[in-house]
Amino acid sequence: MRLLEGRVSIITGATRGIGKGIAERFAEQGSHVIFTYVSSDEKARALEQELEAKGVKAKGYKFDVADFKACEEMVTDVVKEFGQIDVVVNNAGITRDTLLMRMSEDQWDAVINTNLKSVFNMTKAVQRTMLKQRKGSIVNLSSVVGVKGNAGQANYAASKAGILGFTKSVALELGSRNIRSNAIAPGFIETEMTAALDEATVQGWRDAIPLKRGGTTEDVANLALFLASDLSAYITGQVIHVDGGMLT
Repeated sequence: MRLLEGRVSIITGATRGIGKGIAERFAEQGSHVIFTYVSSDEKARALEQELEAKGVKAKGYKFDVADFKACEEMVTDVVKEFGQIDVVVNNAGITRDTLLMRMSEDQWDAVINTNLKSVFNMTKAVQRTMLKQRKGSIVNLSSVVGVKGNAGQANYAASKAGILGFTKSVALELGSRNIRSNAIAPGFIETEMTAALDEATVQGWRDAIPLKRGGTTEDVANLALFLASDLSAYITGQVIHVDGGMLT
């Protein structure tokens, strides 16, 4: 029996990186996957086909998760088609890195809206369905940067720290209805984005991590699977680091 057999999961920002890794892992474990994306239709169609080859239904929605109304409309559509929503993974995120003295209002707003407001939007949108079901798992992707801060990332750090407070508050509000809310704080995860960086810089980061390697999307996806499944039925309001010991 697969861990998420017959369940319905929504994953935001799933056509690349960590989001894609989570979508693939969930499909392997039997979950139907609904995902959001903002850019490549080609990548979205390819992901749909890849996931459906694992024996589940998959459907991509193209819109900006910072748009409250669009999130509500998608959730209404999903409930109409699938009849339930068991898991939401709030993964969509962007960076607009620069020192505070150079940071524009637009750079601040873009990161807060995509990374933090989207978590409010999606959680608010699925809340009614999960309350009716009296069950559900909300998994929010934060970052070690949201825990410790990082120079040149005040906007990103603020958005990811905000997710932590939101996650814990939702856990307290919805726990009595068997709805769980947890956050994942990844450290240095090697994706196509980090592959474009200078190898010496990347190796320097690896050397500073106790496990002496960067994380993989699978490392994060495995924890997301655990938090989405009944294996974590008594875990809520937690922030779990996937960082190779970086913040130990």
